[in-house]
Amino acid sequence: MDMKMVSRIAHGTVLAAVFAGGCSDDGGTGAGTQNVDTTAQTTDTGGTTQSPGPTSQPTGASDGTQSGGQTNTTSEPDPTAGPTTTPPTSTTTTATATTTVDTTTTNTTASSTTDDETTGGAAGVVRFVVLGDVGEGNEDQYQVADAIIAVCEQRGCDWAMLTGDNFYDSGVEGVDDPQWQEKFELPYMGITFPIYAVLGNHDYGGNGIGVDFDTSKSDYQVEYTQHSELWRMPDKYYSWKQAHAEFWGLDTNQVMTDPFNGSSDDQQNWLDQTVAASTATWKIAFGHHPYLSNGDHGNAGAYEDLEGIPLPFVAGESVKEFMEESVCGKIDVYICGHDHTMQWLQAACGTEFIVAGAGSKANTIEGDNPFHFQIAEMEGFTWVELNDNSFTGVIYDKNGNELYSRTFSK
Repeated sequence: MDMKMVSRIAHGTVLAAVFAGGCSDDGGTGAGTQNVDTTAQTTDTGGTTQSPGPTSQPTGASDGTQSGGQTNTTSEPDPTAGPTTTPPTSTTTTATATTTVDTTTTNTTASSTTDDETTGGAAGVVRFVVLGDVGEGNEDQYQVADAIIAVCEQRGCDWAMLTGDNFYDSGVEGVDDPQWQEKFELPYMGITFPIYAVLGNHDYGGNGIGVDFDTSKSDYQVEYTQHSELWRMPDKYYSWKQAHAEFWGLDTNQVMTDPFNGSSDDQQNWLDQTVAASTATWKIAFGHHPYLSNGDHGNAGAYEDLEGIPLPFVAGESVKEFMEESVCGKIDVYICGHDHTMQWLQAACGTEFIVAGAGSKANTIEGDNPFHFQIAEMEGFTWVELNDNSFTGVIYDKNGNELYSRTFSK
């Protein structure tokens, strides 16, 4: 009997207990505790902090060779014109680093861009922001949104990605639910580019269990695409292409709760086939649940510290299998939420892993996976640029201060 069958049998025995217990998803706020691993194989000295707001371009650093056959390099933003908005003229400056970094291979290079009209989408350039677990409608969500607007005006963005848990605590009741205004349209009303979203466990309902008696909760978020100028969720899982990159939005809650929200076999077959057929330079996937995380939920297969306990539904064993079979070594970068922190973990199984789940609230760091950067109890987002064969990620806090920057190349 394979693991999926074992998982499905176990689900039936524990679902009632899980419903009774609900799902705790508290998120505190604080000044933020950040770490840059001094033993990691690569780190970046571009972890500068500007205050107030984003007044300079981030810097990249030489960072060594990754397990996925990728080499970190310094890079400069592409100055060519793009197809959407026109940000103001910007000039790069550097500030004193405020983080502890590995001094063995670091090298800081400041880059300068003048009259940069690129927002991504030009030949070989794509730019976007990613954040998750946003669905509170609180002050922190508004602050993060304002910081995104400022950074994207300066650096350029084609779109944003939401990594799930778009509406706490139990998703929406329909396309006319007031939460659409309170927790999405109003916080992001200043954003002028599309926002691509995927589903999280809270979006499926059940107070975060990810299974609800109203089985249409996830469908409402797909349907809302027809009612909004910003919101994009063409299906529960989907893909699109731009320039030299291809993107896959995954429904990891379906994987997590299989078979209660339907079998995830079709999704996995679709992912395997489309990734295998892709000729894109960059293959980027985003979903809700992490494969690796130092947040309080932890790694897939051991969520909630339940490794070794026969509750594969809760522990995320199906997510672990899905990732190892269809993401590891096939997708270049996987970005997720679920844990309300910002992390850039060291590459594993041939793939880079970024956690961007602090879009409206933030929690603690508890795990010990090797990492490049992580910060607890601070809300924020990640800005990404794909420039030819280089990937640059910059982590910002909710005030628009740059916390960390890293560039690596294929």
